[in-house]
Amino acid sequence: MTISVKEVQKKQELKEFLTFPMRLYRDCPNYVPPLLFDEFDTFNPKKNPAYESAETRLFLARRDGQTVGRIACILSHVANEKYGTRNLRFGWFDAIDDQEVVNRLFQAAEAWGKEKGMTTITGPQGFTDMDSEGMLIYGFDELPTIAYYYSLPYLPELTENYGFEKEVDYHEFQCHVPDNLDSIPPKLFSLSERIAQRGNYRLLRFPSKKALKKRAHELFDIIDEAFDEIYGAVPLTRKQVNYYVKKYFGFVDKDLIKAVISENNEMIGFIITMPSLSRAMQKARGRLFPFGWFHLLRGLKSREILDFYLAGVKKSYQGKGVDLLMGLDIAKTAVLKGFKYSESNVELEDNTKVQAMWKFFNPQLHKKRRIFIKKIH
Repeated sequence: MTISVKEVQKKQELKEFLTFPMRLYRDCPNYVPPLLFDEFDTFNPKKNPAYESAETRLFLARRDGQTVGRIACILSHVANEKYGTRNLRFGWFDAIDDQEVVNRLFQAAEAWGKEKGMTTITGPQGFTDMDSEGMLIYGFDELPTIAYYYSLPYLPELTENYGFEKEVDYHEFQCHVPDNLDSIPPKLFSLSERIAQRGNYRLLRFPSKKALKKRAHELFDIIDEAFDEIYGAVPLTRKQVNYYVKKYFGFVDKDLIKAVISENNEMIGFIITMPSLSRAMQKARGRLFPFGWFHLLRGLKSREILDFYLAGVKKSYQGKGVDLLMGLDIAKTAVLKGFKYSESNVELEDNTKVQAMWKFFNPQLHKKRRIFIKKIH
């Protein structure tokens, strides 16, 4: 049974590339399919401004006419310029439980990387930190958030068998939301008051979604600064910021976004959270129509799990308690809205500053993800 690997060039092949995981994980209760129109936009140079500083090649593996694997190769010029590397990223990587299929996909990726003069390959990664990154290596029986892809337990082993090694690991935590405000340690409230008074900080309230959008670009300015030294992070252009604001801020709950401003009205920190849409996305099956939108609207009203997506504090204000102000405020909101659990999303395993935010709420490490690295020969 011959395995062939073909570069995606036609629209129908791109559709096959994007829908393959839906068949591969059809019987997996924890697989969460992304929205197909969103995936199409990601790989459309006319829609995704990341293409201004990146190139891609997408490959499909087939055996006897059936698709058995896929991989996306991303050559991020801005990342290589920032880190002084000649690195190729891979992502959107899925395959059946077959070592030869995995080998052929990686060989295709490496061949293109070598052609472009690259010396290493890392992944799973996307264009930016806004894309899914890291391969699941622990917590296969847990439901992922919509920000990160699911994969089956055999995939890390097949990846390592090809010669990849650990580059970095990410941890994901789950916490129980306190039953009531009285369950939150009182010392946190008094400490929060002292921090706000000492620094002349104030929690920013958004009276409307329109008001939130007006200051959305300030959040991304903080992301660029706060994430500058985070593994693999790349600066975002103004076009990319506009792209993400349009993509995500149309359906967020303004009450679930927390921001802190200084005495001169400068935004110095933020946290973005949302109700978990994982079950809703499963029901939508990758499509908004005819009924996907209904499931997503219901998901936005869910009060079971609160997902943390992004958080950042300006460097000059880090270590001054700004994160505690926001963390306590979102905890209060979660209690008042009736959420039962919270999900941290990915945090680098050695990012103790971020992990410290969770220590008062008995965090449980329940998922791990890994970015792999290999030399290109």
